[in-house]
Amino acid sequence: MRRSRYWRYPAAVRSPRRCTRNGCPRQAVATLTYVYNESTAVVGPLAAFAEPHTYDLCEPHARSLTAPRGWDVVRHEGEFEPPPPTTDDLVALAEAVREAARPVAPRPPEDGHDPATSTSSTGRRGHLRVIPPSH
Repeated sequence: MRRSRYWRYPAAVRSPRRCTRNGCPRQAVATLTYVYNESTAVVGPLAAFAEPHTYDLCEPHARSLTAPRGWDVVRHEGEFEPPPPTTDDLVALAEAVREAARPVAPRPPEDGHDPATSTSSTGRRGHLRVIPPSH
């Protein structure tokens, strides 16, 4: 793929963590961890950082979680609340808005011919035709 010198990757925007259950688009509010040596599944408030061997869950999935037979489930008492936005999230959002508002530089045509600077007053430009003024 040939990239123009005008092309840029869009600014990265961190989105809130999502539920790790397949097909679930909801925002995560709880973290599931397993304590294997005690056969216990622990569902607690959303961890500050995503870590290996933990699973982020939305509220409906956190409330309805069941463990395998012989295992115990320890649940957080109270409400699961989404984490407040961090300053990093707010800065990323502001940068995304700035990036979207920035004008895009026009790309020159692949053949090197720029219709905007063409000296001919008539001719075909794309699917439009320029009709010379009648004298």
